[in-house]
Amino acid sequence: DWWDEDPRSPTYNRFRHVPCGSAPPFRGGSEALWRATVAYRLFAVVRYNAAPVVPGRGSAIFLHVDTGRATNGCVSVAKPLLKRLLQALRPGATISITA
Repeated sequence: DWWDEDPRSPTYNRFRHVPCGSAPPFRGGSEALWRATVAYRLFAVVRYNAAPVVPGRGSAIFLHVDTGRATNGCVSVAKPLLKRLLQALRPGATISITA
C-alpha cells in the first residue's frame, strides 16, 4: 500500500495498492505505507489538496499513531485516542484536536 506523492503521476495524492514484489508506477517521495507499521497500522486521511488535486501543492497528510517523533506534516496522537477518533468518524464528520 502506497500514497502516491509523484506530482507527475495521474494518481498524485491518492492511495494506491501495488501488488507485492512489484515496483510502483510512480516516483517522487511516495510513501510506502506498509513499511510504517506503527504509524500507519491505524490512520485516517486528512483531505488536503483533494478536490481538485493540484500537482505539487502537497500530499499525504494523515492522522496516525504517535511514534514519539515529529511528523512531516501529519497529525499524530496516542493510539487509544486515535482508536476513539476513528470509531467516531462518519461520512461528512469533522473532528477537532486541541492540545
